[in-house]
Amino acid sequence: MTSPWNRISLALEQCLAPGLFQLWIKPLRGCLEDDVLVLRAPNEFVRSKVNDRLMDTIREVATENLGYSPRIDLGTLSANIPSVPALPAPEKKIVTRQMGLPMTHPLTTQVVQSWRHQFDDFIVGPCNNLAYMASRSFCQDMQGSEQLFLCSAPGLGKTHLVQAIGNEIARQTNRNHLRISYLSGEEFASQLVMAIKAKTVEQFKTRFRNNVDFLLLEDIHFFQGKEKMQDELLNTLKSLQNQGRRVVLTSTFLPRELTDIDPNLVSRFAQGFMAVIDKPDHQTRLNIIASKAHCAQVHMPGSVAQLLADRIRNDVRQLESCLKNIILKAKLLNVDISMDLAWNVLNNYALDDASLDLDKIISFVCQAYGLGLDELRSKSRKKERVVARNTAYYLARKHTDLSLVDIGRRFNRKHSTVIKGIASVEQEVSRKTALGNQIARTIRQLQAR
Repeated sequence: MTSPWNRISLALEQCLAPGLFQLWIKPLRGCLEDDVLVLRAPNEFVRSKVNDRLMDTIREVATENLGYSPRIDLGTLSANIPSVPALPAPEKKIVTRQMGLPMTHPLTTQVVQSWRHQFDDFIVGPCNNLAYMASRSFCQDMQGSEQLFLCSAPGLGKTHLVQAIGNEIARQTNRNHLRISYLSGEEFASQLVMAIKAKTVEQFKTRFRNNVDFLLLEDIHFFQGKEKMQDELLNTLKSLQNQGRRVVLTSTFLPRELTDIDPNLVSRFAQGFMAVIDKPDHQTRLNIIASKAHCAQVHMPGSVAQLLADRIRNDVRQLESCLKNIILKAKLLNVDISMDLAWNVLNNYALDDASLDLDKIISFVCQAYGLGLDELRSKSRKKERVVARNTAYYLARKHTDLSLVDIGRRFNRKHSTVIKGIASVEQEVSRKTALGNQIARTIRQLQAR
């Protein structure tokens, strides 16, 4: 019989990013004792990270699975806890993804089942054609550029293309233990910290510098202001490139827009081919809707497709999520997809308005956080005001064509401050922290009022 913690853990795996689950949830051991969820981490470092970043999510998922909100006792393995069976190991497939677990023993290689995306299900349009062609060429021309840099606002397809690259390379080589390392900048940094604490830094260096044929590293803007992490990444990239290994990097920002980054590292980021993914045009959005509806084998009325393409214009990820929810709701209710059903689902998303500009974003943020314009633009470092400003930066970057300099000027800030604010919002939302969930709710409210 599956234990309560194993059921909760499986549910967490479904709702968390793969890297977060592998790093922080999978190493935990747990059981239910007298309505108390007892969790034990392998060391204090992991316990602290879980407590700071994931406790709210664990509590929500546990409540859904148990039918009540349990008290959670989170400690380390030095505390007594009954032996709990580990989750079943995944079946080995084509490709390995190297993922160090936060244990005190040497870093290991974690096998994943498959890549989630491929080139065939990427919808190409004027907004992303260059990035798509560069990504395909990167796989096909092994003698071409040894590095590819993909840049776009969140939700426009960077991750899709990176995973498609990994998928295609694995398919071409047909090797069971292909040396592809795919992870985010935050995961790279976390694994380095764990290696330092476990005194296995040399193993970390060997693993990434000598045992990797392809490094796929997402969200490299995470390294801003992290000097020691930058040194290790710079040396890793030097080593890989000196050996002719291939590297793919992604970021919300171009290398020249990054701040608090070693100039030598910026130079490394910019030395390969760079491709920017823009916001999708109307026809591309319609093509995405038609493709996803065809794959789901459902009839999508033209009026509903037009509605979705008109109201969700700046985020492909949101567009696909909304479409999936419409299809699922129609199937659950056993009804045809209609305008009424589509509007009902659309109300859960941040809808785009053609007339949206920075003034409206600022007005919305002031109202959402209960601040006046002078407070929002003030020099105050109070947490609520910083979060509000960062939210405004993020929304302006996502929904307007203003440059980072122009956005910063409206708040009496440098463009470097805007970059840090946007990166902070992205990290909090992706981590699903309490603050991240609050910010995500605020963002969803934009134009859904």
